[in-house]
Amino acid sequence: MAQWEKLRQLESVYLTQVDELYDGEAFPMDVRHYLAHWIEGQDWDRAARDHDVAMVLFQVLLENLDIQHSRFVQGGESFLLQHNIRRFKHSFQRYQEEPYNLASIIQWFLAKEKEILQNAELAEQCLFLLLFMLSGIGVLLDGAEELLCVLVREELVQWQRRQQKACIGAPDSTCLDQLEKWFTTEAECLFQVRKFLKKLEELMGKVTYEHDPVKKQKPALQKRVDSLLTSLLKSAFVVETQPSMPQGKGPLVLRTNVQFSVKTRFLVKFPELNHAMKVNVSMDRYRRFNVLGTNSKALNMAESMSGGMVADFRHLLSLSVTEELHIINFFTEFLLHDVSVSLETSSLPVVIISNSSQQQSAWASILWFNMLCLEPKNLLFFANCPVAMWPQLGEMLSWQFLSSTTRGLESNQLDMIAHKLFGKQQNYDACKISWTKFSKENVPNTNFTFWVWFDGILLMVKSHLENLWKDGSIMGFVSKGKEKTLLKKKQRGTFLLRFSESIRDGGITFSWVDYSPTGEPDVRSVQPFTKVDLGQIPFHEIIRNFQILEEENVPENPLLFLYPDTPKVEAFGKYYTEKSGGDNTRGILYLITLEAKSPMYSDIVEGEDSGPMNPRYGLGEEAFGESPSLPVNYSGAKKYLVSHQLCKFSHLKR
Repeated sequence: MAQWEKLRQLESVYLTQVDELYDGEAFPMDVRHYLAHWIEGQDWDRAARDHDVAMVLFQVLLENLDIQHSRFVQGGESFLLQHNIRRFKHSFQRYQEEPYNLASIIQWFLAKEKEILQNAELAEQCLFLLLFMLSGIGVLLDGAEELLCVLVREELVQWQRRQQKACIGAPDSTCLDQLEKWFTTEAECLFQVRKFLKKLEELMGKVTYEHDPVKKQKPALQKRVDSLLTSLLKSAFVVETQPSMPQGKGPLVLRTNVQFSVKTRFLVKFPELNHAMKVNVSMDRYRRFNVLGTNSKALNMAESMSGGMVADFRHLLSLSVTEELHIINFFTEFLLHDVSVSLETSSLPVVIISNSSQQQSAWASILWFNMLCLEPKNLLFFANCPVAMWPQLGEMLSWQFLSSTTRGLESNQLDMIAHKLFGKQQNYDACKISWTKFSKENVPNTNFTFWVWFDGILLMVKSHLENLWKDGSIMGFVSKGKEKTLLKKKQRGTFLLRFSESIRDGGITFSWVDYSPTGEPDVRSVQPFTKVDLGQIPFHEIIRNFQILEEENVPENPLLFLYPDTPKVEAFGKYYTEKSGGDNTRGILYLITLEAKSPMYSDIVEGEDSGPMNPRYGLGEEAFGESPSLPVNYSGAKKYLVSHQLCKFSHLKR
């Protein structure tokens, strides 16, 4: 039903309000009545802001008045009606230059009409509630309380846990749009109940009697609805985007004197609150921190992609010494419809560093905390640090690759890592690892921790091997024993790519299988290539140009099939440069591998990454000549050649 028709059907008390509304000359009731259908169908809000739209509606309004005048004439209506319509049209001419003023006036009248209708509807609802001596409100609040428990104790807690996991790479959704709809809907319902109760109080002031149930039950209902509303509002203020630096490794690691960004959001979305709530920020209220720059912003809808009520702090500076864990606190005040509530929320704990060299260990702390801690404000977490079960740790390690390269770790890769940490086990699900073993203690026979080793590989992959990793070309995490088992079953020239276990900052090598004249499999490998090497030549070019020469044979590349059986060019061809490195023989390096009993090279050791025969240092400048020649007088020597572009090599091992 049209709005004007609804107004005409109201009881006399509300019709009086309509009469009072149209008592002046700003907008005649006659025009509102006769042009009701057309008036309610126009966008007066837009016209009040847009001169062109306002001018169009102004012209159409005058035309409609002419049409209505013609109808009066043709219908034989009274001379007075005809006169009034002409007078109203003449009166509107004063808006010729500023038609948007007339649009604003009409918009205001329509809004006031809606208020009268809402008040009338609310009164009807209140009377309906009175007919049931208030039992319906109690049932309604029971449902509201149940919904509040679901929202705050389940949905919001689950979102907070998803956010914790997403901060450390998990592919979990942290979108707040659905929660915002639920919070806003319940808040609207509770505010509506408060209006009902207020209306009942007004009625009680006019009519009451002894043992009036409204007078007896209303205070308890008011207290209950206010309590539910306060709890809802306090829970609705959250940190949507956790603190992070623009160039950081991940969120929650901040560096002194470097800007960081953090975003808060209020999940009760009322348009009238836009820009009305100011958010203030402070760090660890009981510690000495200075937050410089913008430390107060208004919650508004303009800074959010979804139109949510957010305050995005983009220019904060923290000045402090480094400590373990810190919390950033946010404060604001909710004030609407005589409801006033102080709101507070806080970030997840952050680690503050003073030097980029601390980034790696700080990120380890963030990973461990958010993997295991279910109490986001527990700043003493590391004072009594819990252990991690292998399934938790393995999943988190996979997230690191997933978030950095879009490809996580497969089960066989995780099994190799578990074997490295726990030794050979039938099943690793019950295995536990401490924080100390993860990030503090060195791996046996090395000078670095497990996390340093793993993170070094991750950085190497992200910087130099991302495409090959995403393609699945790199097996990566596979032990030497497993490598030999896999290759010995394959055809000659099958090779696989794996990460070094003994290089601190990440290394990658390749191994391939060959066969002796008697048919025995022989697995060979080269010294791993580091980030320095890969920064000089892409790894796919290393694989493409690698060649060996035994005795007087023609140089050949022994790498033919990427495990299990993919032809090399099929696996890597799309990454090759146009010019073949094999056509350029200038500066070919000859590598000499002697029998272990040779006294001249008695320091040759069999080991994964041993490298006593580095040609950059071992063979001298003559190895880079225009026409390289082999050193002589090395009986029993096997000669290997590799493209000069590789820069760093080791002896080949059987």
